[in-house]
Amino acid sequence: MEQVPAIQWFPGHMAKTRRLMKANLPYVDIVVELRDAKIPLSSGNPELPSMIGTKKRIILLNKCDTADPAVTARWVEWFKQNGIAALPVDSKTGKGLNAFLPLVRSELSELLERRAEKGASGRPIRMMIVGIPNVGKSSFINRMAGEKRAKVEDRPGVTRDKQWVTVSKDVELLDMPGVLWPKFEDPAVGERLAVTGAVKDQVVDIELLAMRLLDWIRDGYPELLSRYKITPQEAEGLEQYELLELVGRKRGMLISGGEVNTERAAITVLDEYRGGKLGRLSLEAPPKE
Repeated sequence: MEQVPAIQWFPGHMAKTRRLMKANLPYVDIVVELRDAKIPLSSGNPELPSMIGTKKRIILLNKCDTADPAVTARWVEWFKQNGIAALPVDSKTGKGLNAFLPLVRSELSELLERRAEKGASGRPIRMMIVGIPNVGKSSFINRMAGEKRAKVEDRPGVTRDKQWVTVSKDVELLDMPGVLWPKFEDPAVGERLAVTGAVKDQVVDIELLAMRLLDWIRDGYPELLSRYKITPQEAEGLEQYELLELVGRKRGMLISGGEVNTERAAITVLDEYRGGKLGRLSLEAPPKE
């Protein structure tokens, strides 16, 4: 099986973000980490637990409308078993967000009780919002704030500096730039991040990436290949490159000599996947539930 060359992407501003996070942790009550519901493990920063120490943390499984709901439910239970509260949400539509602040208050109940005893119950809850690039932090903050407060753009690395956003008189959010980590130990993690758009397409091989995505679809959701007029039986046994070629052929993406324009086919597959046109599919399941 052909594999995408190891993906590494750690621009200088991400190193700066890590320093910013460490410097600002003392000023927040809880860390809210957004992850991509399609890849809840791969989109989590493994450095975060050691960085935040004993600070409370909630995981929002964002873009849940693009993930397999049955798999997402298993992830919520898996996180719960590991002592972390997780909530499926969709920041663009607002789905699930009505449960967010009650969950925060539940997680911070002891802290809020102590404040009430000290007569400081009017002090706002301060949250640090973190996540990898392109996971939807800006959409989440805008939805919570009720207006366009953060710059939203469907590409990684738009938010470069921290910014405080007031949600209400008792809730403040600290938005941090999207941060990856210096090295992806597992090549599959880098591949999943690249497929979902967390890593810039300029640093990856688009065709190899599309081949891996088609392979995951064939293994987990073969019926979704019907978008390309390909049956599970047709796809079975094909090499990854042959499957990408078949997509291009079915879509009429031919060049001189009847060859398939596999680059165009690859761009189409990735664009349609990221645009939600292939249906709701998750690219990873909880490890050894």
